[in-house]
Amino acid sequence: MNKAHRIKKNTEFQNVFNNGKSYANRQFVVYLLKKENQKNFRIGLSVSKKIGKAVKRNEIKRYIRQAFHEMYSYIDREYDYVIIARKPAAEMNFHQVKKSLEHVLKIAKILKKDYFKGNREEILD
Repeated sequence: MNKAHRIKKNTEFQNVFNNGKSYANRQFVVYLLKKENQKNFRIGLSVSKKIGKAVKRNEIKRYIRQAFHEMYSYIDREYDYVIIARKPAAEMNFHQVKKSLEHVLKIAKILKKDYFKGNREEILD
């Protein structure tokens, strides 16, 4: 995921927190803020030191970026997303992280409906 797809500045994070909506499950909190005329979605990641050491935090961030990369064509592009990982995310592998993010994005009604068609197993309810 290139740098045009990332939120890096504190002011941008605060804008999403203060003006956006949040959705959560046990592993992640996702904040969304609609941005008109934005060509690509942007994501910001927050993984606390409470979750683990740098290696574990970076692994979780890699998993989240890869999950968004795989869901790229099914995600609404006019949004900024801030994803906060909670403690249970430290025990998850990539497939579990992706499934959990699918669950939160389904709750937020961000994933396009055709994402769940086909041979995919039903995600968490």
